[in-house]
Amino acid sequence: MLRGEYQNTLRCGNQLIELTNPLIMGIVNATPDSFYASSRADGAVETALGMARRMLSDGAAILDIGGMSTRPGAKEISVNEEIARVVPVIEAIHAHFPEVIISVDTYRAIVAEESIKAGATMVNDVSGGQLDDRMFKVVADRQVAYVMMHLRGTPETMHQYTDYKDVIADLLKYFVNRLQIARQAGVTEIILDPGFGFAKTMEQNYELIARLDSFRLLNRPLLVGVSRKSTLSKTIGRPAEETLEATTALHMVALQNGASILRVHDVLPAKDTIAVFNKIRSVDLHNNKRIGQI
Repeated sequence: MLRGEYQNTLRCGNQLIELTNPLIMGIVNATPDSFYASSRADGAVETALGMARRMLSDGAAILDIGGMSTRPGAKEISVNEEIARVVPVIEAIHAHFPEVIISVDTYRAIVAEESIKAGATMVNDVSGGQLDDRMFKVVADRQVAYVMMHLRGTPETMHQYTDYKDVIADLLKYFVNRLQIARQAGVTEIILDPGFGFAKTMEQNYELIARLDSFRLLNRPLLVGVSRKSTLSKTIGRPAEETLEATTALHMVALQNGASILRVHDVLPAKDTIAVFNKIRSVDLHNNKRIGQI
């Protein structure tokens, strides 16, 4: 199946990025407790810079900086602590790599605002603007890109909210509603994330990937974040540290079903997956063109 037809560019601040080919978003967690230990910079700016340097060298186009874990059951930290974790990291990465697109992973408007001042040009909001009424205004005023994810409840309570009549239909309704509100607030550069692992059962997670092309109806780029998630650990019966191959397999399916951005812990394997996908796609297009000429 070929990817859905979405807009080919996305404006992030004063930069325009191409979406003709899938992009990689590398994960840098300025946290001590994110579920995958190797993604943690744990507040150490030099560690975060090293991670950023390696990810950019391996092929990442976007770096996603988070200061508060949103794993299932995660506890909230104070706004001041979240800002203290992410802003120095964003400032350092922006100073060393001024051309890179920096995303801040937060659902708090003030954290987004301070991160944008520090150099972020994208906001990755797991709540889709539900947990902070000011978020859309901040994004619109600053004219940055916005990742709108699907979530029910909060990261601490989301495991209680997995009862869907039809998970795809319910998510489509959610996105139609949230997109309307965001656009009315002046947010224009929007990426959609179905929220793999957020208020979803294992079966629902796999249904999201299998039916990802359903979201092409919304004509927005799709971000998929499946990297080393617990669903994969449960599927293969091994810990997150041993889920790279399973992650890669799911990345290929996501790309075939329309993903424009892969949010990953391991950039080089994702880059290789995209290279193979692009080769398959080029052969597909060539064959379709040849058949059309017969």
